[in-house]
Amino acid sequence: MPPALARASAPVVALVVALLLAGIWGASPAGATELQHKGPDVRRMVFVGNNWDGTADIVDPGTFEKVGRINVIPDKDARMQEIATNPDRMAYFLAIREEIGEGNDQFVDDLYSSNDGRLLIASRPSFADVVAISLETKQIVWRFAVDGYRSDHMAISPDGTRVVVSASTANVVHVLDVATGQQVGQFPSGGSPHESVFIDGGTKILHASIGMVYSPLDDPALDPSKQERVLEIVDASTYKVLRKFDLRKALDERGMTKTSTAVRPMTLSPDDKTFYFQVSFFHGFLVMDRASGKITRVKHLPNLVPNTPREQYLLDSAHHGIAMNPEGTKICVAGTMSDYATVVDARTFKTGKLLKNGLKPYWVTPSWDGTYCYISWSGSDKISRISYATGRVVSSVKVGDHPQRVRNAFVAKDLVDKL
Repeated sequence: MPPALARASAPVVALVVALLLAGIWGASPAGATELQHKGPDVRRMVFVGNNWDGTADIVDPGTFEKVGRINVIPDKDARMQEIATNPDRMAYFLAIREEIGEGNDQFVDDLYSSNDGRLLIASRPSFADVVAISLETKQIVWRFAVDGYRSDHMAISPDGTRVVVSASTANVVHVLDVATGQQVGQFPSGGSPHESVFIDGGTKILHASIGMVYSPLDDPALDPSKQERVLEIVDASTYKVLRKFDLRKALDERGMTKTSTAVRPMTLSPDDKTFYFQVSFFHGFLVMDRASGKITRVKHLPNLVPNTPREQYLLDSAHHGIAMNPEGTKICVAGTMSDYATVVDARTFKTGKLLKNGLKPYWVTPSWDGTYCYISWSGSDKISRISYATGRVVSSVKVGDHPQRVRNAFVAKDLVDKL
């Protein structure tokens, strides 16, 4: 047992152990919301969150070269002192390091820029917060502590005014004002809230929770024990849940009675009427008709680790990363456990070449113009851009330790040379 856990009170230790076995924490992506508006005073960039480093690399989308790096944990000493004086916080901090971070602290799960290109907004799981960092001063402008003990995935509204963040251990999603960091709303989720995507022009939010990804009960027969999993649509003004999809029923009707209902990364058709998503332990992805809630197509992709026990899957993820191009014709997929990426034809479902360009691919995002999909190879500390048209890797760039989220972003023109 880690020393800090040994010093924590018996109830705290019991709670942390129970949460780890129950799988309250999960990490991992979506048809990411991308900023739509570009003003005359900003340049397009790509932000890469290096989770174990606590840094964000800034990449030029044209040259695909790094132009800067931001320290996302400038307040690390203050946060660590705060944690060290609170046995409960220390117990969770160490548990996150050992059980989710594979022995590493989790300092950058997700990140975005403000529309004016002057702020970097990042969720920091190990510190259970969201911060906005000035790209000019490199200092924290605002900080929001989430409910519970861990922050996770985020999504930014198309107009860039609000950011939502999942509070993994509190089963809620916070909605924050980008300029001030003040909470403007929240909505309920299931166990371990995960991915959120703004849809319908920003008027609604599609949200999923993943449940007990740390439960040792990974046999399909025990799937119901892995906590509540939800796939829901939320009103982006009132934050009321408008609809919950019954994924268990939809899978059973498709004959997939042993398939998990934990929705991982997801992407949508250009008209938002069709959902494409990955689920725990499944090598491939599912297609759901939004109106009926039925699974209409199933895409199986190669399983290159057929002898790997389910208990060894990374946070239950067989595949973790999916993104459709703006035309709705191609789907870029990260085969996380099998160490490949591929581009699938959305009409014929023909699988493209398996791209073995790195280890542990962990996120996929379309480029701002839809020409490429960006993929993070978290086990190789690099990202690549893959052509949707050819299904081939065009170029790669080395980044920091354990890159996860990759996001299209803006940087104010007068700050580019100061990065």
